[in-house]
Amino acid sequence: MLLKFGQEIFQYYGVSRAHALKWAEVLIWANLRGVDSHGVLRIPVYVDYLQTGIINAQPDMKLDPLTGAIARLDADLGPGPIALTSAMDEAINKAKKFNIGWCTVCNMTHAGAVGYFALQAAKAGLAGLVMTASQPMMAYPGSTKNVVSTNPIAIAVPGDKHSPLLLDMSTSTVGMGKILQAQDSGKNIPFDWGLNEKGQPTSDPNKVAVLSPLGGAKGAGLSLMIECLTSLAVNNPLIEPVLKTGSALEGRPINGVAIAVNVEMFGDKESYKEQVDALAAQIRNLPKAEGVDQIFAPGERGDSVLAIRKAEGIPLPDGTLDRLRPIGENCGVKLPEPI
Repeated sequence: MLLKFGQEIFQYYGVSRAHALKWAEVLIWANLRGVDSHGVLRIPVYVDYLQTGIINAQPDMKLDPLTGAIARLDADLGPGPIALTSAMDEAINKAKKFNIGWCTVCNMTHAGAVGYFALQAAKAGLAGLVMTASQPMMAYPGSTKNVVSTNPIAIAVPGDKHSPLLLDMSTSTVGMGKILQAQDSGKNIPFDWGLNEKGQPTSDPNKVAVLSPLGGAKGAGLSLMIECLTSLAVNNPLIEPVLKTGSALEGRPINGVAIAVNVEMFGDKESYKEQVDALAAQIRNLPKAEGVDQIFAPGERGDSVLAIRKAEGIPLPDGTLDRLRPIGENCGVKLPEPI
């Protein structure tokens, strides 16, 4: 029901039926796996962006296949999930021909949980790598202002009997979605999540002005290098122009890259997938520290939440419901009643 709600909201604002369905599917995928920070709580922001033209509801996306394993997609400020789905499709097609496919993306908008797109490759029997870059919204070591972004990275590899292993992380301690989630839930946050306008750590999610990088210089450095592999690779820099002028770029563009790798190029694919299974089993069977019930390999925690939420439904905080309900009423779309 939430899927239909999201789809119909996006269609109301001019998004095609197919694109609206895919966009909503990416949001629900995040909710089902417990990544609520990138789920339907984002709909009010997306609606605002659609109304103001920050997101182009009917983009004229242009794919340039270039040569060899490399391609480039100009998303025309269309929905990020549509752009990255298309980019990974192209990367997979390239990988089947050249053993590796690399599709850069320029001028898209927020893509949601990028693990979804890395899994596209894993489900096709390939390894997948996805990165995106946006404008400054995270501190850099030694500075208290927004310098780099929370640029996420996701890596997925196929298993045999085991589901694909999936790492999906931002380069900040937490992404902005976690701050929004805390605001909706009315809860305080840990002091290492972000800084207030004075550059001081804060536990109030409503006072976060700058996000903190994951691991200090490590997260900030990784974010900066993702900018180099995405934005600079498509001649669409997002960090340097903002730092130079002090003003945000018009249109809120986001860049990205989708990479697919044929693991058969390294040897037998079935053997590789069996080794992934074996590795996950060894992680799961590690001796547990006191108070730990289960040790998860990358992606297993999301798999376990997925099983529960498919059976019991997706829990949403009152704050999220309160923001979604008037949007549905305005569009003539009924928000599903809580179970």
